[in-house]
Amino acid sequence: MKRNSITHRTQRVIRFCALIIITTLACLNATAQTLRSQTSAQADEKPKAKKFAEKSDAPSTPQTPATQAPKQLKIGNLNFNGSLRLRVENYGWFETPGYVDHYTFGAAVLRLSLGQQKEKYDWQVEGEFPVLINLPEKAIAPAPQGQLGIGANYFAANGKQDASAILKQAYVRAKNLFGDKANSLRIGRFEFIDGMETNPSDATLATLKREQIAYRLLGNFGFSHVGRSFDAVQFVHNTKSGNFTFVMGRPTEGVFQLRGMKELDVDIWYGAYTKPVTSKKMASEFRLLALHYHDGRGALKTDNRTLALRRADSENIRLTTIGGNYVGALKTSRGTVDFLAWGAGQFGSWGNLDHRAGAITLEGGFQPAGELAKVKTWIRGGYSYTTGDDNAADGRHTTFFQVLPTPRWYARFPFYNMMNNEDVYAQVRLKPHARLALRGEVHSLLLSNKNDLWYAGGGAFQEGSFGYTGRGGSGHRSLGTLFDLSADITVTPTTTLTFYGAGVRGGDVESAIYPAGGANPTARFFYAEMTKRF
Repeated sequence: MKRNSITHRTQRVIRFCALIIITTLACLNATAQTLRSQTSAQADEKPKAKKFAEKSDAPSTPQTPATQAPKQLKIGNLNFNGSLRLRVENYGWFETPGYVDHYTFGAAVLRLSLGQQKEKYDWQVEGEFPVLINLPEKAIAPAPQGQLGIGANYFAANGKQDASAILKQAYVRAKNLFGDKANSLRIGRFEFIDGMETNPSDATLATLKREQIAYRLLGNFGFSHVGRSFDAVQFVHNTKSGNFTFVMGRPTEGVFQLRGMKELDVDIWYGAYTKPVTSKKMASEFRLLALHYHDGRGALKTDNRTLALRRADSENIRLTTIGGNYVGALKTSRGTVDFLAWGAGQFGSWGNLDHRAGAITLEGGFQPAGELAKVKTWIRGGYSYTTGDDNAADGRHTTFFQVLPTPRWYARFPFYNMMNNEDVYAQVRLKPHARLALRGEVHSLLLSNKNDLWYAGGGAFQEGSFGYTGRGGSGHRSLGTLFDLSADITVTPTTTLTFYGAGVRGGDVESAIYPAGGANPTARFFYAEMTKRF
């Protein structure tokens, strides 16, 4: 009976994957004639296009393989775009006898969109079609061991459901609002990422913003196979001297849950002002931000109180985060020096507790000139600290709350996040070829406060579960050392391959929770991914 169930499930997955491939090929074939009919006209414009390209000063990010946007496909007068991402993930979690702590699963995500760009408005409608294959069914142990890796997260959220169709984005944007070209208003469902309000022309700044500033508080959780959108309103006033962005809305379900259509009973209000400061040798930018978060779901909160106290607390969460960041890149005769500072403070109410918390990150880097510049060497180091809670019974909650981030940008093996966390890290990036980017990191990890929890996760994604998990540290702080290495390969301008591997030598915290692994239990995470854009 069990075998028949597995066979039936496998057949459904195969049919869904086939449907994705057929749909993709059909869409590409439908646009092929249009592209061929445009070839002769484009050929007449090539000399002109070449001249423009020679004058263009658009930067190429120093540590990311050179890619370019695919040719714009057309269906009538509508723009058609899409992407297909395939990934295989392998986890070796900390040893947990009696449960599946080593497993491999796969996923495919197809995204298809239609839209139009007009002088006074634009719009886009996008569908997403995720498929999960071979999720582990026995990778959830009793507390405190809990879910043994991300595969267990998916299974806990979906059971045996393995595919879905989601309205990912559907919005309209009015441009030149109030007669001012700097103003725009977007309404509907869309993805939003804090810290990405502007895209600097300096390549170093652009990379630092995208990979070391953005996603910390609000993100689309794009690393997961479902992700997160917002049903929201966004106003932007963008000029050369600065950018003001305001967003008000609600996040959707999703992330690990395949059902991603509904919005959650969670509200965000976000405002940020970003200003570039440049000179002949120095490019820099600062941002001031304010974010208010309200959670009315009534889900059991994850914190260091006893279960009885948490169950008795049915009050909503209302938090305000005030913060900002500065990032700069200075060009010298010896190379480019960069500096980054990010910080935030929080106040409000954590249910029936007063909430006060904070976070700070400091980073520096150097891209040397000379021989090392031939492989675009970039050496960086940093320190990150977020507050934890020292006393579960004092009527105060002082654990920094990361709101709705994409944690994987700052924890590439996402077994931790930026809550009750102290992280000292070093990073080396190389680009030995235009099509190859290498990156390696080492992180020394501690819990900020031994009386608080080891937290993981990226925020609300279901009505009934909180979105963050926590494991008691048993009075310990050491979370271990993480080593990782990644390679990004540009196969064609629209096709990329990514390979990632990480190993963790656990500390006293993991040893207390997973004693079968000994004094320093280990864990690993590998994945291989292909992304095709069209």
